[in-house]
Amino acid sequence: MRIGPYHLENPVILAPMAGVTDLPFRRLCRELGAGLTVSEMLSSNPLVWDTKKSRDRMEHADEPGIRAVQIAGSEPDLMAAAAVHNVGNGAQIIDINMGCPAKKVNKKLAGSALLQYPELVEEILTAVVAAVDVPVTLKIRTGWDPEHRNGIEIAKLAERLGIQSLAVHGRTRACMYKGNAEYDTIRAIKAAVRIPVVANGDITSPQKAKQVLEYTGADAIMIGRGAQGNPWLFREIAHYLATGEQLPAPSADEVRTVVLRHVHNLHQHYGEFTGIRIARKHVGWYLQQQQPASAFRREFVSIEHANEQIEALTKFFATVN
Repeated sequence: MRIGPYHLENPVILAPMAGVTDLPFRRLCRELGAGLTVSEMLSSNPLVWDTKKSRDRMEHADEPGIRAVQIAGSEPDLMAAAAVHNVGNGAQIIDINMGCPAKKVNKKLAGSALLQYPELVEEILTAVVAAVDVPVTLKIRTGWDPEHRNGIEIAKLAERLGIQSLAVHGRTRACMYKGNAEYDTIRAIKAAVRIPVVANGDITSPQKAKQVLEYTGADAIMIGRGAQGNPWLFREIAHYLATGEQLPAPSADEVRTVVLRHVHNLHQHYGEFTGIRIARKHVGWYLQQQQPASAFRREFVSIEHANEQIEALTKFFATVN
């Protein structure tokens, strides 16, 4: 799959997720087989760009692979300025968020709320594409609610305005993350446009990835929640799509090494106070499949020092190996 001048090593993409796809996690997923990773969404409001939270999200130092940054907002001029700002910070692809279903985003008429207003969508896409010389991509849902699935209309509009790749989550905004993703609309969108289409939603195994690609005809798949606590999913899917063979699960030694390194990198990236809190979330995801982990998770969330988190994890893995 190509996005503008960029050729992806494989068709397995890490979805942008607020509070999840920071630089340490993107690096890890890239190392474990993701063909492309996309940053957390960044606000188009310039008043927040100099906050520590935004600076952390805009960090791309030594980031491997193609640097794709997602922006969110509802004002065309501000979205264009945000695109220019992030390209100046190293972004090689700008992705526009019109898929987030969160109320705090939608009440500002951003994210998937924009799907209700094709005229405003057109203004935003036109402004951003004209503002930067890098490829601009778009992420949407299938529509606002099941009675208003206008994904095909938005996809055709995006293609006409110069969007170079379109990712589609197989739910409407009203569906949030409930029920099952549907792929009929993604299939119809792929048949309606010539730009690359990326299928997203409920892809948690190599077999499901292959099934979704074959059914929709999509050019790639995007992994979101399925990667939380399981970054090995990228290499498993890429290997299965290339060979038809199932890779073995990561060894206990590899799991221990990856988790400890990830937690250490979170401490380094955010500093101790924020890093230990971000680590709690990731460790909870990593350990969901560990039988003795529930008691340990309760213990882990009470730890207030970075070195104690590392020590506790080291002891825990010594007991389960």
